[in-house]
Amino acid sequence: MTSEVTIVGGGLAGAEAAWQAVRLGVRVRLLEMRPGKNTPAHHSAYLAELVCSNSLRAEGLENAVGLLKEEMRRLDSLVMACAERSRVPGGGALAVARWEFASAVTQRLEEHPLVSVVRQEATAVPSERPAIIATGPLTSPALSQALQELTRQDFFYFYDAASPIVTAESLDYEKIFRASRYGKGEAAYLNCPMDRDEYERFHRALVAAEVHPRHEFEKAIFFEGCLPVEEIAARGPETLCYGPLKPVGLVDPRTGREPYAVVQLRQDDREGRLYSLVGFQTSLRWGEQERVFRLIPGLEQAEFVRFGVMHRNTYINAPRLLLRTLELRGHPGLFLAGQITGVEGYVESAAMGLVAGINAARVACGKEPVAFPQETAIGALAHYICAANPGGFAPMNINFSLFPPYLGKNSNRQERRQAIVARSLETLKNFLA
Repeated sequence: MTSEVTIVGGGLAGAEAAWQAVRLGVRVRLLEMRPGKNTPAHHSAYLAELVCSNSLRAEGLENAVGLLKEEMRRLDSLVMACAERSRVPGGGALAVARWEFASAVTQRLEEHPLVSVVRQEATAVPSERPAIIATGPLTSPALSQALQELTRQDFFYFYDAASPIVTAESLDYEKIFRASRYGKGEAAYLNCPMDRDEYERFHRALVAAEVHPRHEFEKAIFFEGCLPVEEIAARGPETLCYGPLKPVGLVDPRTGREPYAVVQLRQDDREGRLYSLVGFQTSLRWGEQERVFRLIPGLEQAEFVRFGVMHRNTYINAPRLLLRTLELRGHPGLFLAGQITGVEGYVESAAMGLVAGINAARVACGKEPVAFPQETAIGALAHYICAANPGGFAPMNINFSLFPPYLGKNSNRQERRQAIVARSLETLKNFLA
């Protein structure tokens, strides 16, 4: 172990990790391959360049991402500070002037006396410790190969094929029944039955819905066993009934018969607060997903905490590989941060950089890394990616369903969330103290 932290990747996670480390008095060597070697999505040499939207999403504490941002502010986050100074009108969202934001982050780090920004590609996992890998969803082929060899290929993914996730409390159980196909094993699935009219209405809406345009480098990611649900539907009006919506072996207890089609929901967390739509990986725009998937019986009022995606991404199976400190199992002093850990979103990526930066700096100072309490937004997100079901693991945004339930007397959703926010900020205060 050395008194310097090596960080690979100068995106949001790497930049935030560097800032948190120097806040603790530890020198940082930050490797960024741009502009010498670019990615298909970046357009500048700035650190923390925003490659998609310029929005860091909702501001208010009634939103989980708003709470996450507030926790980061209380930890002197560089990303939050530069976002505040470069903000533009965004309604209820924190939107930033893209280049002003990235320029501010870059200037703060390049001018810091403890930071050395090295413009070169890392083709191997750093041998020195502590080190942080924060190379994002477009990790270079050479470093991807090195990480595959280190983590084993079975735990490493090059694209993100994820189904939407909804909250259990938002479902209509008058229309849904619990069962497993042919009654095998425990009744592990929630089943949304459709008659023919309901199915045909859903199918028409699905094939007509608008999809996200794909970048050139994303066009070859699909394979036959993992097609977007709208691609399956486009092959014929009955194709879904022989695929993800097949009703065979499922009997609706209210009718005593197999439905015409069935959408199955699979439990996605240990506590049973989240359910994913089986086989519904999709390229539909998010607004279209809400509109079309709420045509499924039982999902009319569904709350979506993650929308389905099919896009180029590089991430690890974090539940298999990471400790809650973001340290790689079996590799003391080696941390991962950002989207490569299995979080989704700008703010979430930066938050995991914050955790990795603090912990790498602690290791550099001869201290033990720490895990943030699950009652905090930072801790809830880290807990989820490290404790989720590793089978079919896919990236996740922060949402209130990741927090431990609030066990007070509050009964409605708004009061429960207010209580979770108050508990989170009090817990963070005590943790920092």
